[in-house]
Amino acid sequence: DKSDKYDSRDVERLQQDDKWVENYLIWRHDVVDDTLKMIDESFQWRKEYTVNDLTESVLPKWLFENGSLFLHGYDKEGYKLFWFRVKHHIRDPKQQLEKKKLVAFWLEHYAKRDHGKPLTVVFDMAETGISHIDLDFVRFIVNCFTDYYPNFLTKIVIFEMPWIMNAAFKIVKGWLGPDAISMLKFTNKSDVQEYISGEYLPPHMGGTDSFKYSYPPLVDDDFQTPLCENGPITSEDEHESKEEIDTDTKETAELNEEQNLNQKKMNSIEQISKSEETDKTEFKPKNAKKALTTFKGPLLHISPAEELYFGSKETGEKKCLIVLTNVTKNVVAFKVRTTAPEKYRVKPSNSSCEPGTSLDIIVSLHGGFAASLQDRFLIMAAEMDQSSGAGVPELTQFWKEVPRTKVMEHRLRCHVVESSKPSSLTLKENALNIPAKTNEDLHIQLTRLLQINKRLQEQIDRCLWFQQLSVVLSLLSVTVVAFCFYLVYTQRS
Repeated sequence: DKSDKYDSRDVERLQQDDKWVENYLIWRHDVVDDTLKMIDESFQWRKEYTVNDLTESVLPKWLFENGSLFLHGYDKEGYKLFWFRVKHHIRDPKQQLEKKKLVAFWLEHYAKRDHGKPLTVVFDMAETGISHIDLDFVRFIVNCFTDYYPNFLTKIVIFEMPWIMNAAFKIVKGWLGPDAISMLKFTNKSDVQEYISGEYLPPHMGGTDSFKYSYPPLVDDDFQTPLCENGPITSEDEHESKEEIDTDTKETAELNEEQNLNQKKMNSIEQISKSEETDKTEFKPKNAKKALTTFKGPLLHISPAEELYFGSKETGEKKCLIVLTNVTKNVVAFKVRTTAPEKYRVKPSNSSCEPGTSLDIIVSLHGGFAASLQDRFLIMAAEMDQSSGAGVPELTQFWKEVPRTKVMEHRLRCHVVESSKPSSLTLKENALNIPAKTNEDLHIQLTRLLQINKRLQEQIDRCLWFQQLSVVLSLLSVTVVAFCFYLVYTQRS
């Protein structure tokens, strides 16, 4: 009814983003009137707090240095953890608005980056007391999830709540409503790992995570310290890499022989071997088949779109391929980061891609390490001027100067495949050009299995029927024989 009631960017997004609308409907159980009321309230709140314009630069630096709020790690269901370290929060009405804006900053920062994927909130209440109780601030955090960010909360894990705060949390429960109350998980050191594994819990919570929040720079959530580039390979690593490549080449040749592949595939593998001998520093399969799924970004198309498939320790698949395709008319610089730099080697990890060309990135596990579902990769990309060089010094300077708003980011997670034939792309499958199974193939196989199962069930039912009939006939036969003996016996008597 009023053009200035909401931020026009929110109205535009609502008209274009079906997923956002769907989340509002889900959170309000598909009741349209309740959904409209929530949209109205959240849009007014977003304008009041200037949510779309909240950046690191408009908030006081001390808020980030305080370390009371940050994103780090994942729960056992794979949801991001939003930490509230209560002991670092002191109630102060003068600072309340800025602290609330910090909450909105983190939530909006994450929601835009991960397209609204739900969060798990952790209230770490260890070493807290009366001075840390701030019901107004807690209510604001609760309202963010119940009224402003739809379908954005999975659970609230409360760690070691002091008994003195029991009365306060009875009030909080009244704000939550029945749906959110079911998401409350009160824990202590003995049971918190039911929800969060030890690798993402600090030592005081019984975990092994050595992460310590620090500022600057602004923490890049999953890609927090240790945050390092996969830089030049040392001579020792290079030797190890050559041995791995030679081994892979031999295995490929043996498998190729066993499969009796045609001459064309043999030639492609020989070309790969030749290219490896001439340039051992860059292993790049020429006949690599692109992944089935592709993320289509404004600068780069990235395959696979979501997951890198590694084998378990038993299957031994330790290499994966990422294919980048430059869809712009300029050179695009890119770099790859990982949450576990001690486990992975990425080649190349910091380079550039010419306009209209594709480039292969090899992701390999160091010896002795196994991929984990919690491991993540971040691909960052930005357009470069034609006059800029593409050497290491130029790229280093470029990443120092490029604004964050011009950087495209895309995340990939790891998937560990137990079978020896993962459905996604691995380097050996790429080299042999063995087609991966599509969802359609799996659907056909599943349909066949269901049909076979149905036939087996029918055969079992017939067998059971014949078995029951046989039992009945046998009993009748026994009865008739017994009756005959009885008649013969009575006649003789």
